[in-house]
Amino acid sequence: MKRIISTENAPGAIGPYSQAVEYNGVLYCSGQIPLDPGTMELVGDDAVTQAKQVMKNLKAVLEAAGSDFSKVVKCSIFLDDMGDFGEVNEVYGSYFESNPPARETVAVQTLPKSVLVEISCIAYI
Repeated sequence: MKRIISTENAPGAIGPYSQAVEYNGVLYCSGQIPLDPGTMELVGDDAVTQAKQVMKNLKAVLEAAGSDFSKVVKCSIFLDDMGDFGEVNEVYGSYFESNPPARETVAVQTLPKSVLVEISCIAYI
Protein backbone atom coordinates (compact mmCIF):
# COMPACT_ATOMS: atom_id res chain seq x y z
CA MET A 1 0.00 0.00 0.00
CA LYS A 2 1.21 3.48 -0.86
CA ARG A 3 1.84 5.87 2.05
CA ILE A 4 2.35 9.61 1.60
CA ILE A 5 5.04 11.14 3.81
CA SER A 6 4.70 14.74 4.93
CA THR A 7 6.51 16.74 7.59
CA GLU A 8 6.58 20.38 8.61
CA ASN A 9 10.32 19.96 9.27
CA ALA A 10 11.01 20.07 5.52
CA PRO A 11 9.72 22.50 2.91
CA GLY A 12 6.21 21.84 1.68
CA ALA A 13 5.76 20.83 -1.93
CA ILE A 14 5.78 23.75 -4.37
CA GLY A 15 3.87 21.72 -6.94
CA PRO A 16 1.65 18.65 -7.32
CA TYR A 17 3.94 16.14 -5.60
CA SER A 18 4.57 14.65 -2.15
CA GLN A 19 7.69 15.13 -0.06
CA ALA A 20 8.06 11.34 -0.19
CA VAL A 21 6.09 8.21 -0.91
CA GLU A 22 6.64 4.85 0.78
CA TYR A 23 5.63 1.68 -1.01
CA ASN A 24 6.35 -1.83 0.27
CA GLY A 25 9.11 -0.60 2.57
CA VAL A 26 10.83 1.49 -0.09
CA LEU A 27 10.90 5.27 0.35
CA TYR A 28 11.04 7.56 -2.67
CA CYS A 29 12.02 11.07 -1.56
CA SER A 30 11.31 13.96 -3.90
CA GLY A 31 14.15 16.31 -4.68
CA GLN A 32 14.85 18.77 -1.92
CA ILE A 33 16.05 22.29 -2.56
CA PRO A 34 17.54 24.71 -0.01
CA LEU A 35 14.36 26.23 1.36
CA ASP A 36 13.83 26.95 5.05
CA PRO A 37 10.76 24.89 5.99
CA GLY A 38 9.45 27.60 8.33
CA THR A 39 9.61 30.49 5.91
CA MET A 40 9.87 28.75 2.50
CA GLU A 41 12.67 31.22 1.74
CA LEU A 42 15.92 30.29 0.01
CA VAL A 43 18.82 29.55 2.38
CA GLY A 44 22.26 30.70 1.22
CA ASP A 45 23.67 32.02 -1.99
CA ASP A 46 26.56 29.56 -2.32
CA ALA A 47 26.61 25.82 -3.08
CA VAL A 48 27.97 24.75 0.32
CA THR A 49 25.31 26.55 2.35
CA GLN A 50 22.59 25.37 0.00
CA ALA A 51 23.82 21.74 0.06
CA LYS A 52 23.79 21.77 3.88
CA GLN A 53 20.15 22.93 3.88
CA VAL A 54 19.21 20.36 1.25
CA MET A 55 20.69 17.55 3.35
CA LYS A 56 18.94 18.91 6.46
CA ASN A 57 15.64 18.85 4.56
CA LEU A 58 16.25 15.31 3.28
CA LYS A 59 17.07 14.18 6.82
CA ALA A 60 13.72 15.55 8.04
CA VAL A 61 11.81 13.69 5.32
CA LEU A 62 13.68 10.45 6.01
CA GLU A 63 13.00 10.73 9.74
CA ALA A 64 9.31 11.48 9.17
CA ALA A 65 9.09 8.18 7.30
CA GLY A 66 10.99 6.22 9.96
CA SER A 67 14.23 6.03 7.99
CA ASP A 68 17.64 7.71 8.02
CA PHE A 69 20.74 8.24 5.89
CA SER A 70 22.12 4.78 6.74
CA LYS A 71 19.16 3.29 4.84
CA VAL A 72 19.59 5.36 1.68
CA VAL A 73 20.36 3.17 -1.34
CA LYS A 74 20.37 5.74 -4.17
CA CYS A 75 20.75 9.51 -4.54
CA SER A 76 20.50 11.88 -7.46
CA ILE A 77 22.28 15.23 -7.28
CA PHE A 78 21.39 18.04 -9.63
CA LEU A 79 23.74 21.00 -9.89
CA ASP A 80 23.32 24.36 -11.57
CA ASP A 81 27.09 24.39 -12.20
CA MET A 82 29.39 21.35 -12.26
CA GLY A 83 32.07 23.68 -10.92
CA ASP A 84 30.35 23.26 -7.53
CA PHE A 85 30.81 19.47 -7.61
CA GLY A 86 33.74 19.31 -5.18
CA GLU A 87 32.15 21.49 -2.51
CA VAL A 88 28.74 19.81 -2.75
CA ASN A 89 30.40 16.37 -2.75
CA GLU A 90 32.19 17.24 0.49
CA VAL A 91 28.94 18.25 2.23
CA TYR A 92 27.09 15.23 0.82
CA GLY A 93 29.90 12.84 1.78
CA SER A 94 29.78 13.92 5.41
CA TYR A 95 26.37 12.20 5.64
CA PHE A 96 27.66 8.92 4.14
CA GLU A 97 31.00 8.20 5.81
CA SER A 98 30.77 4.43 5.24
CA ASN A 99 28.87 2.27 2.76
CA PRO A 100 27.65 5.21 0.66
CA PRO A 101 24.64 4.74 -1.62
CA ALA A 102 24.67 4.56 -5.40
CA ARG A 103 24.52 8.02 -6.96
CA GLU A 104 24.69 10.17 -10.03
CA THR A 105 25.47 13.86 -10.26
CA VAL A 106 24.37 15.87 -13.25
CA ALA A 107 24.53 19.51 -14.23
CA VAL A 108 21.24 20.98 -15.40
CA GLN A 109 20.35 24.24 -17.06
CA THR A 110 18.15 25.53 -14.22
CA LEU A 111 16.59 24.28 -11.02
CA PRO A 112 13.40 25.37 -9.25
CA LYS A 113 13.67 28.87 -7.79
CA SER A 114 17.08 29.13 -9.50
CA VAL A 115 18.80 27.24 -6.66
CA LEU A 116 22.29 25.81 -7.08
CA VAL A 117 21.62 22.24 -5.86
CA GLU A 118 18.78 19.73 -5.55
CA ILE A 119 19.07 16.19 -4.17
CA SER A 120 16.59 13.30 -4.16
CA CYS A 121 16.98 9.82 -2.73
CA ILE A 122 15.57 6.34 -2.42
CA ALA A 123 15.78 4.56 0.93
CA TYR A 124 14.19 1.70 2.83
CA ILE A 125 12.21 1.88 6.03
